[in-house]
Amino acid sequence: MRRGIVTLLPLLLAGATGCGTGGAAQEAVTPTTVRVLVRDINIRAAGVDCAGTGPYQHFHNRASFRVLDRDGAALASGQLPPGTAVAAFAEDLGVERLPTYCEFAVGVRVPQRASYRLEVDGRPALDLTPDSSEGPALVAVVPS
Repeated sequence: MRRGIVTLLPLLLAGATGCGTGGAAQEAVTPTTVRVLVRDINIRAAGVDCAGTGPYQHFHNRASFRVLDRDGAALASGQLPPGTAVAAFAEDLGVERLPTYCEFAVGVRVPQRASYRLEVDGRPALDLTPDSSEGPALVAVVPS
């Protein structure tokens, strides 16, 4: 009896870990950053915490988000961190407060897909565009 259990144990373990032919394969995920640039053009110091204003108030610290594939399946979810004010213009205007956009950046791990969308606070999803200029990222500009 003991010999039978010892013989069956490796087969049972292989089936439990998905190594068998009938198990579903685990999909590889890639770390990337979702970056959303909210073009609210407020006047503030670059680098300070910010949130979306006016019609973009749903972009804020702790707002729920989901990264979706083209078919609407959720690939990642979480809460947005505080936004960070980034200069709207590349040139130095020589003043402390300047026109800024509010940028939200959050790390996620997603499987490879042909396209991605971002849903924030239950609002209609935005298209995300791959961008590797600052490392692997999926980027949206609001409004587009």
